[in-house]
Amino acid sequence: EPRINGVSMMYLALNRSKKSLAVNYLSAKGKQVIFDMIKNADVLVEQFRPGVMKKLGFGYEELSAINPKLIYVSITGYGQHSSKAMDAGHDLNYIAIAGALGITGTEDEIVIPGFQLGDIAGGSYMAMNAVTTALYQREKTGKGEWIDVAMTDAAVPFAALQFANYQATKENINRGEFELSGALANYNVYKCKDGKFVALGSLEPKFWNKFCTRVNRQDWSELFLLKGEQLDTLKAEVKELFLAKTRQEWLLYFKEDDICFTTINSISEMETDAYLNERKMFLENEHPSVGKYRTINQPLKFKQTNFDNNWAAPDLGHDSVNILLSLNYSESEIAELIKKAIIKSKT
Repeated sequence: EPRINGVSMMYLALNRSKKSLAVNYLSAKGKQVIFDMIKNADVLVEQFRPGVMKKLGFGYEELSAINPKLIYVSITGYGQHSSKAMDAGHDLNYIAIAGALGITGTEDEIVIPGFQLGDIAGGSYMAMNAVTTALYQREKTGKGEWIDVAMTDAAVPFAALQFANYQATKENINRGEFELSGALANYNVYKCKDGKFVALGSLEPKFWNKFCTRVNRQDWSELFLLKGEQLDTLKAEVKELFLAKTRQEWLLYFKEDDICFTTINSISEMETDAYLNERKMFLENEHPSVGKYRTINQPLKFKQTNFDNNWAAPDLGHDSVNILLSLNYSESEIAELIKKAIIKSKT
């Protein structure tokens, strides 16, 4: 895990703009601190295996009794109630069962995605959907909700089109043979002369025809509709074409052409990409041990709300005292909790 002066950069990336309360929730007084927070909380998100929160005394029934308007979101791999509910798992297992992994790669090889599909889209994004939906529902009903988010379930829609195709044909599509996954010459990735890659997304005929005209190969225009040996020949010819120039030369060549053509960025190139910086997709934070560093911004742009107020990830217990003060604990009560190691404070 990469660190700067002992500080995990992954921790800083995942915990920006959060506050940290460090509390021994196994003690009676520590539990009471959590209960006091729950009284006015909107949302609680937890990711333990089913039953763990209840054993700790923080199950939905216990907390909703304290605050009936609480939105309680449980994120697990296999849901609260299933034959696999108590099984261990990771992102790889979730997308494997969901079908998303099985359709990724080539005929001879399954390729693990370069990102955590189940964790991010199945866990984080789906939890966000759950929270916003439940908050809207609460506005209408006045009641809270317990939402069961299974990352495996949330990964299933990534195979929606392939599943629909199977319903029609009752035949599996081999990896790399689905139209949007590498089967087509006009919707594919290509290596350039300098070893860098580009993405050609000319899926519709209007884009593909423009591409064919631009590279003086009008004879390719109808071939993308074919299958078998003729399609293989077309893909080989387009592949050979892109090897004739560097990536930058191709980007300049197609700069004015409306054909769905882009670079494929590496991580270092992504950080300096003009579009991503124009869209303010990176933020600069400062940490006392790390100094200034960049993190990825949240992707949603709100017209009337400013979310520019952000700060570096807190050290453990950084906000313990201020949070307890906001809950109307006295300074002497807080000092006693610190003395007895019920809470940890780092200010």
